[in-house]
Amino acid sequence: MAISDWPRNERPREKLLLHGSAALSNAELLAIVLRSGAAGQSALDVARHALAQFGGLRALLQAPRDQFCSVYGLGDAGYVQLHAALEIASRRLLERLEKGVCIGSPRDTCRFLSARLRDLPHEVFACLFLDNRHRVIRFEELFRGSIDGASVYPREVVKRALALNAAAAIFAHNHPSGVAQPSAADTRITQRLKTALALVEVRVLDHIVVGDGETVSFAENGLL
Repeated sequence: MAISDWPRNERPREKLLLHGSAALSNAELLAIVLRSGAAGQSALDVARHALAQFGGLRALLQAPRDQFCSVYGLGDAGYVQLHAALEIASRRLLERLEKGVCIGSPRDTCRFLSARLRDLPHEVFACLFLDNRHRVIRFEELFRGSIDGASVYPREVVKRALALNAAAAIFAHNHPSGVAQPSAADTRITQRLKTALALVEVRVLDHIVVGDGETVSFAENGLL
């Protein structure tokens, strides 16, 4: 049966309008993003099948394009719609940090960094560049690969800080293993960066390691 033939209060879109997005299941939310189903299947049928095949929402969102598109009813259109929705959510979090409000909420900062970096299959080293009132100037992903002395270049970070006229910085990188505990290499490169930026009077406020559902702050753990 097509979703349009269901009672109105059971249709995902109408249910969202009546009760809010939090009242919907993962499958119902995914069905709204997908918008349409396939021959013999409603959008909700396709969503339920996809979630069952991948074992959950996170695994579906992380799936490579070819694996995602191999599921009946998804394809390139579904991939584009879903990843566009994810990017909108990520940019909304960044806007909350860019509204001229100084970085005073570690929770908002960690939430944004986690949303941006948590599900990446490779390590990314990024930086929030801040002005002298600790307002965000720009978020940039600077390096990819293992985070050690060979892959993160303090000179390049200093150049970006000077180009953006930054007064402070918050570093972040992800651990694809899911374990957010900082490594010895993480600590070494943080100290090198802190020393290099101090020469141009840019303060390092924190370095946040993003794991699977958790973040670890260097500042909160006395590692800066």
